[in-house]
Amino acid sequence: MRIWTKVIWLFSGSFLMIFNVLAAEAEITLEMLKQQVDKLQQQIIALEKAQQAQQNQPAQQVQQNQLHSDVVAETDIATQDKRQPVTELADEVEARNKVSVYATMRPTYGYIDEKGEQFWDVRDALSHAGIKASNDFMPGWQAILHGEWGIDLSNNGDFGNARRAYVAVDSPYGRLGVGKQRPPQYLLIAEYVDIFNHANSPFSYDPEGIFFVNNMVTYRIETGGLSWLAAGQFDGDSGNNNADMVNLGVSYDVGGFHGAISYLQQDSISDNLSQGEDIVWAAALAHQFDMGLYLAVAYQDKTYKRDVVVSDRTGHTMDISGAYRLSQAFRLKLGYFDFDDGYQAQLSQKFNGYNTTLEWLPDENLRFHLEYLVRDYDYLDDFNSWSVGFRYDFAKDWRF
Repeated sequence: MRIWTKVIWLFSGSFLMIFNVLAAEAEITLEMLKQQVDKLQQQIIALEKAQQAQQNQPAQQVQQNQLHSDVVAETDIATQDKRQPVTELADEVEARNKVSVYATMRPTYGYIDEKGEQFWDVRDALSHAGIKASNDFMPGWQAILHGEWGIDLSNNGDFGNARRAYVAVDSPYGRLGVGKQRPPQYLLIAEYVDIFNHANSPFSYDPEGIFFVNNMVTYRIETGGLSWLAAGQFDGDSGNNNADMVNLGVSYDVGGFHGAISYLQQDSISDNLSQGEDIVWAAALAHQFDMGLYLAVAYQDKTYKRDVVVSDRTGHTMDISGAYRLSQAFRLKLGYFDFDDGYQAQLSQKFNGYNTTLEWLPDENLRFHLEYLVRDYDYLDDFNSWSVGFRYDFAKDWRF
C-alpha cells in the first residue's frame, strides 16, 4: 500500500512539472505571435500613408517628372532602352515622337567599255545616310524633319552632298513641306522604273530628269485611291523672281496597280539667267502581280522652248522595267530604255539600250547583284559594262 502511495505521488509530481513547462512554452509562443501582429499592423499603416501621399502629389510635380523623362529620352536616344524609368514611362504614355537613323552602302566593281576605252573601276551606286524625326503634336497632325546626305565610295568615301533637307507638316488637310525634296515628277513617274542597282537608273530618265530639288515647297493630299501632288521651286538667286519650276501630278493606286500623269514647267538657267523653259508631260503605269512579277513603264514628252525660236526642239524618254522572283533568294530584273534629246546629227546624244540584272538576297537588308548594261548611241561611242555590287542597308528607330 505504501508502495502504491509513492507511485501515485511521483506520477502526480511529474504531471505537474510537465504541465508547468507546457504552460510556460505556450505563454512564450503567444507573446511572440503578439509581437509579429504588432509589426504587421505598423507596416500596413506605413503603406497606407505612402499611398495617400502619392495620391495627393500636386499635378505640377507630375508634369515636371514627365518633362524630365522627355528630356532624357531626347538628349540620350542611344541609351534610352537602358534607362528603366524611361522604359516604364513609354509603356504608360503613348509615344508621340519617333526618330529614325539609316544608312545604305552600295559599292560596285566592274569592267567598263566607255568612249573607246576599256578599264576596271570601283564605283558607287548612290550610297547615303540620313535622319528622320516626327512629332505627333495633335490628333491627326504630325511635324516632320528629314536630312539625307550622299556618301561617294568611288571618291575617298566623301560625305556631305545633300539629297534631302526639309521640314513638313502632315495633317488631315494634306502635307506641306519646305526645303530640298523629291519632286512629284520623280515620286509619280520615275520611281516606279527606278529598280536597278546603278547610279544612272532609270537610264533614259537620268540624263535630264530631276531627282531632288532645292528651295521647293510641296503639297500632297490623298482622296480615296487618288494622290494629288503639287510643287514649286522658288530660288531668288537665279532665274526669275517668281517660281523657277512648277510640277503637278496625280496618281491612282489600288492593290498592286499604279497609274499617274504629271506636268512640269521649269526654267532653263544658264549663267544665272533664264534662256527659256522646258515643258514635260509624263505618264507611268506599273503593276505588281501575285505570281512575283513586276512590270512598269514611264514615258516623258519634253519640249525645249528657248528664247531664240530656232533653238526650240522636242524629245522624249522611255523606261521599261521588269522584275521576277526566281525563288525566295533570287530575283531577275530586265530593262529597256530609249532617250531622245531633240538634237540632230552630231549634237545629239540619242541612245537606247538594255540591262540585265541577277540579284541574290540572303537577308532583307542585304543584296548582291550581277549586272550587264548596254547603251547604243546614234552618234557617240557605245557603252557597255559588266559589274558586281553589294548593298547593305541599316536602320534604327526610337520612340518616346
